[in-house]
Amino acid sequence: MVIYIGVSREVCPPGAEHAENENPVAEKTLNLRGLKCPLPALRARKALTGLKAGDMLIAECTDPLTAIDIPNLLNQTGDRLESSAREGDVLVFRIRKR
Repeated sequence: MVIYIGVSREVCPPGAEHAENENPVAEKTLNLRGLKCPLPALRARKALTGLKAGDMLIAECTDPLTAIDIPNLLNQTGDRLESSAREGDVLVFRIRKR
């Protein structure tokens, strides 16, 4: 099994000024497809610990139980679920690190 983790940095659009004290926000995509409970939640927790406040984690899961596990995880960590969506068999969670 291959797990893809991608990190990208948001940049200001052309012509926009970037405030000197404003830090760019990282967006990390975590491919948790094929993993079964409790592994998606555990790996999401581990990935969140490596992020800075304001960073975004995008978790892509195929286990239907993650629809319960990820929100429960966020209740424990205090991080915020920005959105969740189903794209075919894949559940996609956008999580903002607190």
